[in-house]
Amino acid sequence: MRLTRQTNYAVRILMYCAANNADLSRIGEIARAYSVSELFLFKILQPLTKAGLVQTVRGRNGGIRLGRPAEKISLLDVVKVTEDNFAMAECFENDAAECPLVDSCGLNTALRKALGAFFDVLADYSIDDLVKARPSINFLLGLDEKQPAA
Repeated sequence: MRLTRQTNYAVRILMYCAANNADLSRIGEIARAYSVSELFLFKILQPLTKAGLVQTVRGRNGGIRLGRPAEKISLLDVVKVTEDNFAMAECFENDAAECPLVDSCGLNTALRKALGAFFDVLADYSIDDLVKARPSINFLLGLDEKQPAA
């Protein structure tokens, strides 16, 4: 399974906000840190906000911050919000061609089991886990002036 670019950058937005702690983050700063367009990030921000993963603060000194603690946001939460389709094979789709084996196919069973395992692993990792795994993340994102000692 291949996750979309939208999911990739949704995770990156959340990681940036988590690394920035309680401070408000601005989309422009995040876009510069990841070398991506602000417009693309604004598009991703909408479903994250709707799902409560991100809060927006309007106004001149506004920005975004996590909608709940980083340890309470799993990768599965993000994937469910940003991915449209989890069909791993044609037979997973509603409009798939009729197959006489669809209800008793070993492939279908194996793929559903694999997808379930994929979801289980994503549920085990939080945004906090991703940020804490890299002590130099704040430096790499331009949030700190100097890199921490190794």
